[in-house]
Amino acid sequence: MKKILLLLVMILPTMAFAADAFDGTWKIDLKTVEFTGKPNVFELKGGMYTCQSCAPKYTIKADGTDQKVSGHSYFDTEAVTVVDANTVQFSRKLAGKDTGSNTIAISADGKTMANDFTNLTGAEVVKGKSTATRLAAGPAGSHAISGTWKTHVVPEYSEAGSIFVYQTTADGLKMNWNGQSYDAKFDGKKVLTENDPGKTWVALKRPAKDTFEETDFNDGKVTGIMKATVSADGKMMMVNFKDPRNDTTVKYTLLKQP
Repeated sequence: MKKILLLLVMILPTMAFAADAFDGTWKIDLKTVEFTGKPNVFELKGGMYTCQSCAPKYTIKADGTDQKVSGHSYFDTEAVTVVDANTVQFSRKLAGKDTGSNTIAISADGKTMANDFTNLTGAEVVKGKSTATRLAAGPAGSHAISGTWKTHVVPEYSEAGSIFVYQTTADGLKMNWNGQSYDAKFDGKKVLTENDPGKTWVALKRPAKDTFEETDFNDGKVTGIMKATVSADGKMMMVNFKDPRNDTTVKYTLLKQP
């Protein structure tokens, strides 16, 4: 009996502190990023810029000055500057503070869009690039960025934006991404993400041992539904993120870091 009790004493601590499938540091594998759903639709004509595919849609002057935009969690003004016939710069602010910018350049043949972007919402600056192909032309007389575009690859993305750290608790999960974090239970109740200028609320559920689901809320509306499943060998986490506002989905794989 003493031997059995001793064995249990030795085993139980190991069991209690065994790593969960989600625990650890994970990094986005950029080669796996896939965009599906509705494409992006822009129009720049007559000194006015319209983001038709944004949720919600908005139209502002493209004169390089800060223009008011409503209904978006991470910016309330945007400045659109036409650089030349193929290039446009965008910069966004929230309550007067810069939250991000990007430069869109259209290829000479008008078929490809290169987007260089900067995200300032985290503790560290995140920079990246994405490319898109044209599906449809814009209206006659409009700028080259006008039309319908399908994003198909993200060849570059800063390390700070690619890393997620997860730690399971007794009945929930902690997450940290570039200085933003949450500590939520698997009970479907909303908690506020800390240090997030967009004030995202998250609600978690765990339908299976290797899977958790996250629902994001901004301004009381669902802005994202994420499902993450860890592979049987524990080396990969497959993520499916859907934005119900504009019916778009991003799929990617996170790789477990040593």
